[in-house]
Amino acid sequence: MVSGNIFLCRKHSWPPEEYISKATLLLFDFDSAAPPEQAWRRRLNSHANILKEFSVTFMEAIRMVRLGIRLWSYIREEASHGRKAPIDPFTRESCKPSASQGVPLGGMGSGSISRGFRGEFRQWQIIPGTREASPVMANQFSIFISRDGGNKRYASVLAPGQHEGLGKAGDDGLSSWGWNLSGQHSTYHALFPRAWTIYDGEPDPELKISCRQISPFIPDNYRDSSLPTAVFVYTLVNTGKERAKVSLLFTWANSIGGVSHLSGDHVNEPFIGEDGVSGVLLHHKQVIKP
Repeated sequence: MVSGNIFLCRKHSWPPEEYISKATLLLFDFDSAAPPEQAWRRRLNSHANILKEFSVTFMEAIRMVRLGIRLWSYIREEASHGRKAPIDPFTRESCKPSASQGVPLGGMGSGSISRGFRGEFRQWQIIPGTREASPVMANQFSIFISRDGGNKRYASVLAPGQHEGLGKAGDDGLSSWGWNLSGQHSTYHALFPRAWTIYDGEPDPELKISCRQISPFIPDNYRDSSLPTAVFVYTLVNTGKERAKVSLLFTWANSIGGVSHLSGDHVNEPFIGEDGVSGVLLHHKQVIKP
């Protein structure tokens, strides 16, 4: 059995005052809005390190020659049938792996979408055997705040504006969005299968925001644990003297990763359920390669 004291020595774990003020923790001490003590933590303004590629020695390469030949033959055979091999060590990824991952979304065996600690949705593994590593930057949460009197207004995407997918030729105008969050006072906390993002006075200095991410992972219940779902719960605490009108916006491209949202013939359909739940159904037409 591992003692909980091990987390006291971790660089990105407790003590809490290095990441969130005690006053903010007390404000969120209800409805599981506050992150737990045992969690992996990062500030949103920190940058992920690019993982270093490993190399093999000459003798190790000699011992793996037979395996390499078998893999090469398998990859060529799959390519001759118009398929991409799920294991291909001979092809370099266009998006270099980095330590930017957070808790993934989705149930067991149902595919997953990872969410980086800075708020981006990446590592799309929706189709078996394929993976899209690059983030889809249009998938974001945004917030709009106005206070009584109209003198104070705030609007921002709830993610820092120094993302790798912004400012490029194909960002489709995303760089013009309100990326006003510095991330200095915002932190990410991960403890599978949940994650918490705490905005401690950003973008409004008098508003505390907690975003709680939940994916199904229920002991002794594999049916519900394999549901391809995820839930985001927001808790807001107003510490100012004026009333605040807050609107949350969630944008999501009709995509299964990469540039699949540009392939066309996708349909978005609003719905209202019998229980009053409303939402949008995204019908995605997958392009089947011959």
